[in-house]
Amino acid sequence: MTARKTILVTGGCGFIGSHFIRHWLARHRRDRVVNLDTLTYAGLRANIADAAGNRRYAFVKADIADARAVGRALASYRPTHLVNFAAETHVDRSVHGGAADFVRTNVQGVQTLLEAVRTSGMHAVFVSTDEVYGSLPLRGGRPFRENTPLDPRSPYAASKAAGDVLVRAYHETYGIRACVTRCSNNYGPNQYPEKLIPFMTLRALAGKPLPLYGDGRNVRDWIHVTDHVRAVERVLLRGKAGAVYNIGADCERSNIRIAHDILHTLGKPRSLVTFVADRPGHDRRYAMDAAHIGKSLGWKCREKYGIMLPRTVRWYADNPGWVRKALARVRTVNPHIPL
Repeated sequence: MTARKTILVTGGCGFIGSHFIRHWLARHRRDRVVNLDTLTYAGLRANIADAAGNRRYAFVKADIADARAVGRALASYRPTHLVNFAAETHVDRSVHGGAADFVRTNVQGVQTLLEAVRTSGMHAVFVSTDEVYGSLPLRGGRPFRENTPLDPRSPYAASKAAGDVLVRAYHETYGIRACVTRCSNNYGPNQYPEKLIPFMTLRALAGKPLPLYGDGRNVRDWIHVTDHVRAVERVLLRGKAGAVYNIGADCERSNIRIAHDILHTLGKPRSLVTFVADRPGHDRRYAMDAAHIGKSLGWKCREKYGIMLPRTVRWYADNPGWVRKALARVRTVNPHIPL
């Protein structure tokens, strides 16, 4: 029988972290999950409220950059594995609001967790982003591979790249058992309204214009959150220490295509699309080559954009209570976002 594991999930009240916890508790019925989250505006306990009554689930309110708090969690629960989802992730806020919070969480927080991994011997996965690779031209340009040089172009991306490099350094120096995953753009239920798909959905529902940066033709590879958490699960259980794994869906869509698809789902006119001045340093295109995780760990994408995007859009329409809570939290931190 497989030994019982205790998984420390940092940032488990956020969008992807909450989906991961729910997935793990359902799939690994002997394991325990400890959710460590400082509950910033992007961390909402309602995201994982359905786990609150589960005896295999525990919540700890703490900041990953607080070494003492992290140490107390390790002493209390003795986790065998760590998955770090905790991060400041909103590019616009890193550009307009300053990078200090991003450096604290995405660099100093990662270093604190790496020390915890080094002293405890935990297996660990640090969840990163395709944005660390920089930008591709709209036409041509090989999709990002794990050996693509890092070329971050925003304060957010730079802070994530710094965390990734720290993970690699700790593996090389101390031999820790840690991997890095870099995923393309996620979508699904519970994503915060500052992100493109919920932002556009909520404005469309209200009959407001959908503002797109520049010409709206910036391209991202879109993956449903359930595919992402299955990939992280596979890396945590079978990943090679020190390795990087790209995660993507081979589903490149322009921002204007996303806006049109949302409007179509809701029966709204395309005339709601408007264009605004482009964001500084706005990367033109991301594309991920996920062949390595497929060949080495047997993971593949399952969910189809044509099915899951309409489901996601309808989820926001059907959950006004969650939307009100999330909007109230986001507006306190991102007042420049026209929600």
